[in-house]
Amino acid sequence: MPPLRLVFMGSPDFAVPTLDALIEAGHDIAAVYAQPPRPAGRGKKDRPTAVHARAQALGLPVRTPKTLRDPDEQAAFAALQADVAIVAAYGLILPRAILDAPHKGCLNIHPSLLPRWRGAAPIQRALMAGDAETGVCIMRMEEGLDTGPVLIREATPIRAQETAADLQDRLAARGATLLCDALVGLQAGTTTETPQSEEGILYAPKIDKAEARIDWTRPAGELDPHIRGLSPFPGAWFEAKGERIKLLLAEPLPGGGNPGTVLCGDTIACGIGSLRLLRLQRAGKPAMDAPEFLRGFPFEPGSNVLT
Repeated sequence: MPPLRLVFMGSPDFAVPTLDALIEAGHDIAAVYAQPPRPAGRGKKDRPTAVHARAQALGLPVRTPKTLRDPDEQAAFAALQADVAIVAAYGLILPRAILDAPHKGCLNIHPSLLPRWRGAAPIQRALMAGDAETGVCIMRMEEGLDTGPVLIREATPIRAQETAADLQDRLAARGATLLCDALVGLQAGTTTETPQSEEGILYAPKIDKAEARIDWTRPAGELDPHIRGLSPFPGAWFEAKGERIKLLLAEPLPGGGNPGTVLCGDTIACGIGSLRLLRLQRAGKPAMDAPEFLRGFPFEPGSNVLT
C-alpha cells in the first residue's frame, strides 16, 4: 500500500510508540499536534510533552494550539490535506470541523474495552476497579466522548502486581501495532466498523487527588488494585510520623487487626486482611523498595499512625 498522509495528535508517553510505528511504516506525517509546553520541575521552566520532544527529535513540524475551536486553527488543519488524523491521548476536544477535515476521518487509540471506561483515565480506572482484563480499541472518532465505531478490539489480562505505568507501556506498544494494522485495512477497504454496545457503558473521569488517600478500613483485596492504579502518579498515600508517604506497590495478605495498625515492620492491617508494603516514596525523595525504605524510616510494630 502507498503511504498515507497523516496528522498525528498526541501528548504523553503513551502516544510516542504509535508515532514511531507510523514513521517506521513509511507514512508521511504532515504535522504533529501536541499540548503546549507547561512549567515543570523545580525551576518551573516550560517543558514540552513527550510527543512534542519526540517529534522534534524526528525533525517533524509540531503545532501546539491551546484550542482547536479557533477558525484560523481549523483552516490551518484543513490545509494539511491529511488522509487520516491519528489521535492518541491528545488532550483537546476535536470539534466537528477538525473531525471532518481528513479525507478518511480521525482514528483514536483508546486503552480500554469500549464501551467500558470511556473518558480520560481508562487505564487507571480499570486497575482501580479490579478488572480482570482490559485492552485496546482502534476507534473512529465522533463528537461524542469515545462513542465511535470500533475497527479493532483486542483484550488482554491484567497481570498480578501490574501498575498503571506497567499497563500503560504494554497497551501503548500493542496499540501502536493495531493502529498500523487498522490503516492497512482502511487503505484496502477491508475494515469492519462495529458500533459500540449500548450496554456496559462506564466512564473514566480524571483522577481526583482526594481519591489517592488510603482508607485502611477497606479490604486489602480492594486496596491492592486501587494502589496499583494510582502508581506511580499521583500515588496512593498515607500519613506517618507527620509525613505524607506514597505507597506505590503492596501485596494483600490474610490476617489483620485494627485497620491502620502496624502488624510488623512492613505489614499494615486493613478492614479485611492486611497489606505488605513493597515500594514506597517520601516527599521529595526517590521511590524505594520496602526493605531500603524501612531502614531509614521504620514503622513501630503495634503503632497505629497510618490514618
